[in-house]
Amino acid sequence: MRFSAVASAAGLAASLLIAPYATAQRPGSDTTNIFTPEMKFFANPDPRIAQYESSQRTGTPVRQIGAVELSPDGKKIAWIVGTEPVAGGGRRGGMQLHISPALSPSPSEPAISAGDGCSSSLPRWSPDGATLAFVGTCADHQPQIYLRDASGKVSQLTHIKGTLTSPTWAPDGSSIGFLYVENATRSAGALAAMKPPAGVVGQDGVEIQWVAAANAKTGEVSVVSPKTLHAYEFDWAPDSKHVAFIAANPPGENTWWIAQMYTVATGDPSSAKSILNPVTAGGSLHGLQIAVPRYSPDGRNIAFIGGLMSDQGSTGGDIYLMGSDGSGLQDLTTGRKSTPVYIAWADNDHIAFSEYHSGKSHLSVLGTNGKELLAGWTAPQSVASGRAAASFSFSPAAKMIAFTSAGPDKAVEVYAGDPRGIRAVTQINAHATSAASKTVSVEWDNDGFHVQGWLTLPENYDPAKKYPMIVSVHGGPSAEVGPSFGGAGAGLYAHLGYFLLQPNPRGSYGQGEAFVQANRKDFGYGDLRDILKGVDAAEKQYSIDDKRLGLTGWSYGGFMSMFAITQTNRFRAAVAGAGISNWQSYYGENSIDQWMVPFFGATVYDDPAVYAKSSAINFINKVTTPELILVGDRDGECPAPQSYEMWHALRALGKKTELVVYPNEGHGFTNPAHNADRTARTVAWFEDNMK
Repeated sequence: MRFSAVASAAGLAASLLIAPYATAQRPGSDTTNIFTPEMKFFANPDPRIAQYESSQRTGTPVRQIGAVELSPDGKKIAWIVGTEPVAGGGRRGGMQLHISPALSPSPSEPAISAGDGCSSSLPRWSPDGATLAFVGTCADHQPQIYLRDASGKVSQLTHIKGTLTSPTWAPDGSSIGFLYVENATRSAGALAAMKPPAGVVGQDGVEIQWVAAANAKTGEVSVVSPKTLHAYEFDWAPDSKHVAFIAANPPGENTWWIAQMYTVATGDPSSAKSILNPVTAGGSLHGLQIAVPRYSPDGRNIAFIGGLMSDQGSTGGDIYLMGSDGSGLQDLTTGRKSTPVYIAWADNDHIAFSEYHSGKSHLSVLGTNGKELLAGWTAPQSVASGRAAASFSFSPAAKMIAFTSAGPDKAVEVYAGDPRGIRAVTQINAHATSAASKTVSVEWDNDGFHVQGWLTLPENYDPAKKYPMIVSVHGGPSAEVGPSFGGAGAGLYAHLGYFLLQPNPRGSYGQGEAFVQANRKDFGYGDLRDILKGVDAAEKQYSIDDKRLGLTGWSYGGFMSMFAITQTNRFRAAVAGAGISNWQSYYGENSIDQWMVPFFGATVYDDPAVYAKSSAINFINKVTTPELILVGDRDGECPAPQSYEMWHALRALGKKTELVVYPNEGHGFTNPAHNADRTARTVAWFEDNMK
């Protein structure tokens, strides 16, 4: 349940970039689908929303940077950067792929493209650095792999039909592996809108994601992993003859939480064998999740991230190491008071990694003995390369790292250098400023835990005045609100005259694995105490009106926005997005029930009491806070019936409430009109109820 309505934690904002599936038409019918529901949009949006959006378009522009990839020798960088804003109108153009010197990237180099009107993404250098592979998506919306050779010629390599993600060169340069869903009708994963149910549920229309490989010369595609397993991540062995991959039985949106690690010989999917099953593993990994598998350069070991994770892609935990046959499993970072997220081998004895800690990002190098540690770059800024959460591009030969980074007072730039000499190597956004509002890191202690969050001040803040505050709880719960520049939600609330507090309570990343696991079997209790203590901490430092507090969140934040108002009357208004009101009924309604056992300790059928104690519906008579409830009608992670149940109970009890259901939307909304309507209704609800 990772999506947050306001925050962009751990790369979570990327979860919105999912294309909706097409609605099928009956042969011979007109273009109007009589089964597609109509929606009446909010009639009178606050004019200040349009004013704020206009100021964003016409103000100081920020050029976005979508990906960075170092060449193997560390001398060049392939990167995706936004085009210049259109003169006069202030509208941002598209994203373009460039190749630049690694330590002086400039978007002035000629763009590399699959053709006119095509978008480019996911650049990947061949092992010899002579060829750049990238994904091009043109008018047919079908992604394909393209190659740009040393002469600058671009050619199309694949001709597939379906989804294509995570392209990765084999170490010998003979092929390019990728994740592939043949003839896909929707994006793999639970964030996309679920298909309308038809036929035998769980059997008909199930789409499976495989590890596939395209011959780098002919483009011929072969399936590497067994077609019976849904693959989530993979890595090539150094011999290019084997692949390690994380997979589970389909349907893939439901079984990532019990996924195992497999190895397979390329060319023989039947040779796949499980080398690690966290469900049955002993020690600290037992019952947890695994991600980011990486072979050591000599192929003898595999390192990965293991921890309590509530969503694939929202990675965090400890760094584990084992032999490439699954033997000798060990936790290299046990007890660490931070959250490792992404890893890359520096050499056979050292692992470079990124981590979150109390609002900062760290880059460090860890010895495989678990003791040797080289601390590198650290800052209250993000780390990203376009590969995964907090990912970076690393050249072992040059001992050089590159990534993009932004922070509350720094717009995004490319950073590069050796682990202890990393610096910004672009200045394309040096002119950008977020001076109208300010975001600061706040920290506090509660129940023996150290907690961190972000507080955005109202525009032109005057300590002599009292201001209302919105508390926004992130999704997950295993995620975090990280440092970002000019977040749309934070900026809008600041423009409207609100403080915005985005806490990282227990259950979040950033304070170590024990902190992440501290809300197991305790949803809505310890984490709510952390949040309320954070409100107190903010009020001690700033001029906040405690009589005008609002609460909101999406997914797990939506649950908190439902449950919290049954436990405290401190909030004057609440807006719950894609929330959960009844964990007992939710267990039987959602498409991802496998995620719940690691957090609740048992199924709802074996221990209904642990689910009941965190269900808002069981305390509904205590609610006095007006609540707006928002949800997509095809949300598989937090199904609409959960929102109906909360709304129905509040309405039956005479409480002020409203439910808005958005047609053809999943857990992450894709329709811009729906996103605009959601913003308008949320602002109006707070304005009306927090006067």
